[in-house]
Amino acid sequence: MTPAFDRCTIPGVLREQAALYPDAVALIFEGRSTTYAELERRTNQIANAFRAAGLRPGDRVAHLGKNSDRFFELLIGAAKAQVIFVPLNWRLARPELQYVLRDAEPTILFVGAEFISEIDPLTAEAPIRHIVALEDSQSVFESYTHWYAKVLDTPPESPPPIDQVVLIMYTSGTTGWPKGAMLSHRSVLRIADSHPIEDPEWFVWTHGEVALIAMPTFHIGGTGQGLRALKGGASAVILREFAVDTVLAAVAQFRVNKLFLVPSAIQAVIQHPSLATTDYSCLRYILYGASPIPIDLLRKAMTAFGCRYVQMYGSTETSGTVVALSPEDHVAASNSLLSTAGRALPGVEIKIIDEEGRVLPVDAPGEIVVRSVANMVGYWRLPDETAKAIDTDGWLRTGDIGSLDADGYLRVRDRLKDMIISGGENVYPAEVENAIYGHPAVSEVAVIGLPHPRWGEAVTAIVVPKAGFTGEGDAIIAWARARIAAYKAPKTVHFVESLPRNASGKILRRSLRDTFSER
Repeated sequence: MTPAFDRCTIPGVLREQAALYPDAVALIFEGRSTTYAELERRTNQIANAFRAAGLRPGDRVAHLGKNSDRFFELLIGAAKAQVIFVPLNWRLARPELQYVLRDAEPTILFVGAEFISEIDPLTAEAPIRHIVALEDSQSVFESYTHWYAKVLDTPPESPPPIDQVVLIMYTSGTTGWPKGAMLSHRSVLRIADSHPIEDPEWFVWTHGEVALIAMPTFHIGGTGQGLRALKGGASAVILREFAVDTVLAAVAQFRVNKLFLVPSAIQAVIQHPSLATTDYSCLRYILYGASPIPIDLLRKAMTAFGCRYVQMYGSTETSGTVVALSPEDHVAASNSLLSTAGRALPGVEIKIIDEEGRVLPVDAPGEIVVRSVANMVGYWRLPDETAKAIDTDGWLRTGDIGSLDADGYLRVRDRLKDMIISGGENVYPAEVENAIYGHPAVSEVAVIGLPHPRWGEAVTAIVVPKAGFTGEGDAIIAWARARIAAYKAPKTVHFVESLPRNASGKILRRSLRDTFSER
């Protein structure tokens, strides 16, 4: 018997929309269109395929591939089977992916065509029982459609609990290894007291609207936007990966209403010659976030598109956006207001604390902490790290330094952990330093983020070379790129005679940022 509708879980959300709008298009990807009724039936099959493979609630399955409709089919099917879905960041270097696979221990790995050749070395030490090729043209492994077509499309009998973990999304850690943030149905759907939070209009998709998923689904930005579109009965147009031509073409062809981009992508779009000939009158909102945006770039973007803008602040650990600068705040706003992240969304509490955990007054900088139903459950298999991140009252430490003004606007000032955000990607200096330090010409190294007009921040290495070194910075950049993901490698290397340190011997990164920002 089909369970009653339950808007508090991902399967319940889809059942409701499939009943209301069975013939409406849910997903569009490279010529494939899937209605809500078809998506309901297919995800039932996927759930039954997981059960037939012997997976039990709490087991993990992983996805290594670029964006596609099948990503969301697998995520929903896993949720129905009460299996945890683990999206893999394909931009990570091989050792990082190997670590994630060992840590998550997925039973089944779904892999896109671009990564088939990498499977053997990646999975050598991971306990994966079965590999499924997402593209049907692949013959090395069982094809995706063959894998799920062997079972019936009857709905699973047991609906998942609202607080059950449905996603593990890995984020970079200060030690160099990624940490798995566990997200539940409650957190990704923002459920409080068995009812969805009443979010602002711009944060809610409705039937008849069209969303464009152009950001990577291995990030909460891409996954979250897709789930919110399906939650509201909208159509989600999915791009394999971001490219300006395809974004503009999709906006015009599918009459996209809402679009989420990181600042570097916004810059690429407004500078592209095709913008002048694209009909984007359908766009109602451009949502942006994930990294700092220069005020000049924001104003150019606001002029380029005749739509409303929303700045979004959040993290994987908060299931995405918890603070936003509203469209109304963007209209005729001063530079001072535009440089803030905005105010807390409904159901979200923000406060600023000092090192002792005491709440700080208005405009005083300290660590930003968040309490929200959207907060993660914790870090996968890291109870000590979870305890450090979330206190007994449910406050999550973000690791960001910020302040709140008298009107509740949050200003993000710095990052406690010196994290760099480049092109929407999180980069930790310690990890990059570790990669560079082994170079035979490097005596000392400090990595910082410097303002960059395209990337928001550029990863920059400050190196004290060993005596006699006469090489160029390009050699050190190439050395780093061979050991870590390319986006984490420095874009520039500066050579100095010594690094500034405090009395305890710690490197003064702020001093380095000030010095080289001026240059």
